[in-house]
Amino acid sequence: MAQLNIDIDRRVGAIDPNIFGNFVEHLGRCIYTGIFDPESRLSDTRGFRKDALAAVQLLQIPILRYPGGNFVSGYHWMDGVGPRNDRPNRQDLAWHSLETNQFGTNEFIEFCRATGSEPYICANLGTGSVDEAAGWVEYCNGTQDTPFANLRRKHGYEHPHRVRHWGLGNELYGSWQIGHKDAADYAKTAFEFAKVMKWTDPTIKLVGCGAMNVDWDWKLLKTCGERLDYIAAHFYMRPVPQQDSHYSLCAQVGCVEEYIRVLWQLIQAARRTLKLRHPIRIAVDEWNVWYRERGRASDGSFPIAPPLLEEVYDLTDALAVGAFLNMMQRNCYAVGIGCLAQLVNVIAPILTSSDGMFRQTIYYPLLAAAMMRGEIALQTHLECDTFPSPHTLSGSTPYLDVCTTLSAARHKLYISVVNFNKDKSEKLKLSLTGLKVGTEATLATITGESPEVTNGYNREAVSLRKRMLRKVSSDATLAIPKHAMCIYEFDIS
Repeated sequence: MAQLNIDIDRRVGAIDPNIFGNFVEHLGRCIYTGIFDPESRLSDTRGFRKDALAAVQLLQIPILRYPGGNFVSGYHWMDGVGPRNDRPNRQDLAWHSLETNQFGTNEFIEFCRATGSEPYICANLGTGSVDEAAGWVEYCNGTQDTPFANLRRKHGYEHPHRVRHWGLGNELYGSWQIGHKDAADYAKTAFEFAKVMKWTDPTIKLVGCGAMNVDWDWKLLKTCGERLDYIAAHFYMRPVPQQDSHYSLCAQVGCVEEYIRVLWQLIQAARRTLKLRHPIRIAVDEWNVWYRERGRASDGSFPIAPPLLEEVYDLTDALAVGAFLNMMQRNCYAVGIGCLAQLVNVIAPILTSSDGMFRQTIYYPLLAAAMMRGEIALQTHLECDTFPSPHTLSGSTPYLDVCTTLSAARHKLYISVVNFNKDKSEKLKLSLTGLKVGTEATLATITGESPEVTNGYNREAVSLRKRMLRKVSSDATLAIPKHAMCIYEFDIS
């Protein structure tokens, strides 16, 4: 039997709600025919798909990243503002598609307002200039009688958009990126962009482009640390070849957690070296399971919104996503932003067609996190059986992944448990210090008949089911079904 020890006075820290963010890119059908489809009978007067918007609103997404992704390294924001009839078509060289620019900055802001999300814009450090990035900041946030602020007013937006978070490019460490740079060149470029963007609006928060590589990340922090508020890290999980596909994928969360802790120590070393007093946190602003659907349009035709990266997710993927959410909350002292990539159609929790949509398996851990979580992460001690994971530093991974959180008012305790074991249920004995739970609890469960089951149009093999538990006590033993995620909500005193 597994055991979980919880002490209400042993706290990791406050959880930034922005770790539950998401991401939309001009890629495939994420935006066009995904969230934005003016010609569809399913869209509202703004062109937003009403069914997709309703599903997104339930996720209570606090922050939304835009417009890329690889796309942003060739994107010029002026193409996407002003009257739509005057906006040019452009070849998108990142994904070999034709970009119509019918959805741009102001449409993105409108979508954020509709979803209740804070906008997070990534600047073009591939083919873009310092002036262009500073102009984008002024267009969005300017309040004075200046050219780009006046241009925004001319476009119908008298009041500033107040975009607080800005990214300094995307994955410039990669040879696939337009404007690829080595660490030294990127750090110098990012420093100059950061300087001028913050001179334009000193209130903005900047995210530097990390590479999940110690050498790159250290050079960036040493060169740009005084200008950065976050360093980005992107993680895409996949099974390990020649290992069990279910268990090796689930264990990838542990690999990510290992690097998160390494990167946090790099940040502290850089702050000490540079004598920085302001905090720098980690922005995990792209993450998901992604390995089945790869590539881009390659026949030279540059189609508009081709179906790209439309991965269909199974229950194993949902468990990995649930554990990843647990992991970010456990490491809330380090992680300040998290953006699942992406929101609709492209490696996404929501898939649409011309006739409707469905929620993928990975939608439900996101929904559970929106519905049942506390604002404070607690330290816990878990004892349970493990399975081999040769690709992790420890060499093994616990069958149970656990995160415990407390409401700010100390009235609710939440225990989120993922059982990776695909063959048997697990019993989890609670040992609580400094609190007592009420006699009833709410349980939300995400599971299915097997790890391989998927959802589809008019077929929901995986969903979230809630029920009440009676006769609960502080020394209760929780029964966690095989291949399942369970979230418990307890009243406490």
